Amino acid sequence: MAAIPTTRYVKSDDVHVAYQVLGDGPLDLLLVPGFVSHMEAAWQSAETSAFFRRLASFCRLILFDKRGTGMSDRGSQIFTLEQRMHDVQAILDEVGSKRAALFGVSG
Repeated sequence: MAAIPTTRYVKSDDVHVAYQVLGDGPLDLLLVPGFVSHMEAAWQSAETSAFFRRLASFCRLILFDKRGTGMSDRGSQIFTLEQRMHDVQAILDEVGSKRAALFGVSG
């Protein structure tokens, strides 16, 4: 099995948001997770791992755990859409993305 990408962190407001980058294609694709996510646990699923690797075969895939989930910092509040989009912008800035497609998952 190929190595799992390194989990990195970016500071967004008062929290650290976890993200991973895989692939080096000409398009940046940011996968926005559903209600709950855990990037490192997701790699344990053969189907999910294959899905991520297939996406990364034609793009630079950017994964992240939303505030309060997975590897990102916890909080005691319900986060707003504006805060979540600020987190997305912080990740895209950190990886040097000028333009990205968003792939939203719900479930």
